[in-house]
Amino acid sequence: MDFPMQFIAAGTEYSTEERHVPAPYLRRSFNLTEKPGKAELLVCGLGFYELYVNGEKITKGALAPYICNHDDLIYYDQYDLTEYLTPGENVLGLCLGNGMQNAWAGWWGFHKARWRGAPQAALRLEIDGEPFLESDESFRCADSPILFDELRCGEYYDARKELPGWASPGFDDSGWRASIKAPMPRGEARVCEADPIVVTQELEPVAVTWREEGALYDFGVNAAGLCRLAIDGQAGQEVALYHGERLTADGRLDMENITDKEYIQKDIYICKGGMESHTPSFTYHGFRYALVKGLTREQAVPGALTYLVMSSDLKERGGFTCSDKTVNALQEMTRRSTLANFYYFPTDCPHREKNGWTADAALSAEHTLLNLEAERSYREWLRGIRKTMRDDGALPGIVPNYGNYFGWGNGPAWDSVLIWLAYYLYVYRGDKEILKENAHAMLRYLEYLSTKIRGDGLIAFGLGDWCPAGCSYSHYQSPLYFTDTVTSMDLCAKAAYLFGEIGMAEHEGFARALYQRIRASARLKLLDLATMTAEGRCQTSQAMAIYYDLFEPAEKPEAFRVLLGMIERAGGHFTGVGVLGGRVLFHVLAEGGQADLALRMIARPDFPSYGWWVAQGATSLWEQFHEEDEYSYNHHFWGDISHFFIRHLAGIHYKRGELVIAPGFVAGLGYAEGWHTAPEGEIRVRWERKDEGISLEVTVPAGLQGRIKLPSGAVFEDGTAVKEAATGRYTIVIA
Repeated sequence: MDFPMQFIAAGTEYSTEERHVPAPYLRRSFNLTEKPGKAELLVCGLGFYELYVNGEKITKGALAPYICNHDDLIYYDQYDLTEYLTPGENVLGLCLGNGMQNAWAGWWGFHKARWRGAPQAALRLEIDGEPFLESDESFRCADSPILFDELRCGEYYDARKELPGWASPGFDDSGWRASIKAPMPRGEARVCEADPIVVTQELEPVAVTWREEGALYDFGVNAAGLCRLAIDGQAGQEVALYHGERLTADGRLDMENITDKEYIQKDIYICKGGMESHTPSFTYHGFRYALVKGLTREQAVPGALTYLVMSSDLKERGGFTCSDKTVNALQEMTRRSTLANFYYFPTDCPHREKNGWTADAALSAEHTLLNLEAERSYREWLRGIRKTMRDDGALPGIVPNYGNYFGWGNGPAWDSVLIWLAYYLYVYRGDKEILKENAHAMLRYLEYLSTKIRGDGLIAFGLGDWCPAGCSYSHYQSPLYFTDTVTSMDLCAKAAYLFGEIGMAEHEGFARALYQRIRASARLKLLDLATMTAEGRCQTSQAMAIYYDLFEPAEKPEAFRVLLGMIERAGGHFTGVGVLGGRVLFHVLAEGGQADLALRMIARPDFPSYGWWVAQGATSLWEQFHEEDEYSYNHHFWGDISHFFIRHLAGIHYKRGELVIAPGFVAGLGYAEGWHTAPEGEIRVRWERKDEGISLEVTVPAGLQGRIKLPSGAVFEDGTAVKEAATGRYTIVIA
């Protein structure tokens, strides 16, 4: 594709903490003698843009075109303008936001990015297949009413500076200045294929409290998005919105777990006078509560604020429900946190960071793909991951970044995102093109991994079993050399499988040989076969050693009994288990016939457990299981419980056209229902306890074959425990 490469800007100055530079308007009028048969536009905004045609905003979604490292990739969007253009005068208008072009706030170092500069744009309009108009100095520019914008900080808007009709025909722009040529960005040009960011829900406040510091709006759930302000204001009246997740003991907005800075999560609106409504353009926030300063008591009505819940436009693909309210709440919390942290790609939290931490996405990939249509966005983000790979094959812990997080914040468990995303996209969606696109990068990473093997045959670099329950962030009970080595084994095994699926035999052979080399060292150094105990003697080590086949099949029953003993000594809790152990522990228990125990550990109301979060009033997944509360209340990397619910309670086991329905008739549940839309169609399972036993309803799409396998102690009415998977209703007898 021939991309327009002449970038223009309104100037060279850009916002800093000390000096704010307004977001620019760019405008270009042109005449047509007749309505075109076809009009197509390619547009790139660095960082963000809003597009107007003849006064109508037609931008694909919020924060267009994408969030990325502009030295790696620059993104364009395509628009069909045919229906918007008319004979006579027409106008193209852009408003440009800073986005990643100038994302200076927070602690993450993007102010050091070498691409940092003023917002700029490039576009080309083609009429009936021929170039008609391209970005150049003929575009006129002026300051917009957006006095300041920054992705993490917020936005300041002065409605008194509005220019009515600025993007419409007939507007007099003679007082505007000419645009200037901007530096050519270094990144590869692409059309964005990720799902756009859209408003998915509008929430009214559940409570409005008048306090000395302002009006406190409670929207009932902790999500991500923006507030739409509606006010009958006085000219010059300043309204400031502060967004946070929690309250202090005396009911005030508490943002200490997010920031100690004035800027973060703050929007300001200055009224022009009269009835007016406003929503910020180039930011978003993670919050449940909004404190509004500057309203009068009369203005502080529920209708003054509406929560526009936003995320990438990921359609629903699966779900789960059951008879237990706590479990249903956890499924809802997982869905909410997954979406609140999906803005083009998975982020670690929607407020203080908004960063694409790689382990967070790897740990969440399977439950996300079971629940949501995320493959387009994952595929686009994988391009960024490959671009940021260092020449030696190393990956950073955050993508996008500005060239940092190679020395800290990565390691095998974080780097796993490259192989895990490709693996789960293939397993659940069957797209071999994903494998071909990432095969070279996967091989490069395995080559890099081979250079990190120590003299004892083990691997230890980067981060480990992060956020262990009841402990500080990095107080790992499972040693780093254990989690890194076992994770590296898994990466080699998955890569070998993927290489084999696309006929890359030499790559497959290399990956398998590396797997065998690492596994041999791990079995020698990390297992006590006399006691069938893994190094670290903790739940994470024991569960990972079972799940990732460090133990041989014949050894697993005794290793499983050791794991059960560890859980019993912990009082039935997963104390000390971090995100790496938590990703596998409950699956290991279920596959060992202890799904009941796994569900009790998840749903129990005392600390530490997921149920304890619910008991504390959580509406999203928290970052930690910790009684000290200086952490985020909206993370998704603990969300694999949704995968556990769908797989082990409802019983849907799907992989590459293979289906096993193995419902878990766990004690305490009256019914459970799960569904997932595979490429072949919708799979749905519902079971419910009846007086005569259990009623099982199964929906299997045409062309998908498999079997229904009942747990020990359960049989069909005919006395069998296994049947061919077919749509129908079955009666189950419990022995």
